[in-house]
Amino acid sequence: MGRQEKVTTSLAGTVGEEIGAFLAPVDAALERDYPGDPGTRQPVHTVYVPGDVFGAGTVRSWGDRALAALDEHAPDAAAFAAVLGLDGALAEAVYARVRTKLEREPVEDLRVDFEDGYGSRPDAEEDAAAARAARLIAQAYEDGTAAPYMGIRMKCLEAAVRDRGIRTLDVFLSGLAEAGGLPDGLVLTLPKVTYPEQVTAMVRLLEAFEKARGLAPGRIGFEIQIETSQAVLAADGTATVARLIRAAEGRATGLHYGTFDYSACLGVSAAHQASDHPAADHAKAVMQVAAAGTGVRLSDGSTNVLPVGPTGQVHDAWRLHYGLTRRALARAYYQGWDMHPGHLPTRYAAVFAFYREGFERTAARLARYVHRVGGDVMDEPATAKALSGHLLRGLDCGALDLAEVTGATGLTRAELDGLATPRRGGGAT
Repeated sequence: MGRQEKVTTSLAGTVGEEIGAFLAPVDAALERDYPGDPGTRQPVHTVYVPGDVFGAGTVRSWGDRALAALDEHAPDAAAFAAVLGLDGALAEAVYARVRTKLEREPVEDLRVDFEDGYGSRPDAEEDAAAARAARLIAQAYEDGTAAPYMGIRMKCLEAAVRDRGIRTLDVFLSGLAEAGGLPDGLVLTLPKVTYPEQVTAMVRLLEAFEKARGLAPGRIGFEIQIETSQAVLAADGTATVARLIRAAEGRATGLHYGTFDYSACLGVSAAHQASDHPAADHAKAVMQVAAAGTGVRLSDGSTNVLPVGPTGQVHDAWRLHYGLTRRALARAYYQGWDMHPGHLPTRYAAVFAFYREGFERTAARLARYVHRVGGDVMDEPATAKALSGHLLRGLDCGALDLAEVTGATGLTRAELDGLATPRRGGGAT
């Protein structure tokens, strides 16, 4: 105790400088290629609505139709819990939050579809639909009725539809610009990507638009839809999806898995095309590893089994959708597609149950870590990052309330954000 230790070194003082110079390119590559999660909200789903169907009341209509489905097929918490197998202790809270969500914010992310859901139309008709989508989305953001995220899925950049896709993108973005500017929640989706050059072409298109409109370089990002086997694995055996992210030059915001196009590409029969098929699991695992640390987020696909018809049939579809959503969440696929208003109750039920059922233990673990209190689990900074990220996702979607999270952890929203997105080198990567 109190003994002064002798400190001895052997390396010359210049060694550290030499190592630093040697690794400088690696340091730059890490900052460029693996910036980490952006720390912004990720929607729990994406709703696709054909360009000719989308209207000013679409978001509210989806919420009303979802509430009507609950009223008809699960009018109270006990009935809903019985269908989904919800724990009794969670049933009331989950059901109440689902209804509140459908009343307040039924859709988190909406894509006006000009691809498969829209099909091939006369040019004048698609021009008008794209201009109309721009006008309605601009109006929705102005009057407060917009979903947090909204945008379009254009046609792909393959030769047969390339010109049409480019024109629709131009008409839509120009319409937004003329209506007051691009909203912060703007999202664009590029489908059926096969080669990195198609992603680079999208980057060049957006660069040209930004220049034409006097926007800051890099203002517009986009999602890459993974619907072909070649987008996952190239002919030389390498992971194409990693090259797609790099080709986006920092503009890629998400990788969206296309359940049915991808399954069909591999020859999976229609009866077995689903998001839990082994082929789907392989594709999403490759996507997940390629995107990790890049700031590009992953989205699962959809189910085409719709909750319509008699109550028994609706319940079967609900159980399927709930199970697939819970399965995806456990695999860290925090976003998926919803194809019908009847999917919204089970989307939010699955998400809310996922975040609420582990809330007390998650909050307690994080509090012990932050306040250096011992417990039955020894957590590291990387785990603290995951714990705080889990709570933040729950807050963003409405599964959790800030007051209860702060009460259980002693942490503010800003402190949670700091733990979830630490600076590089802080031990949490």
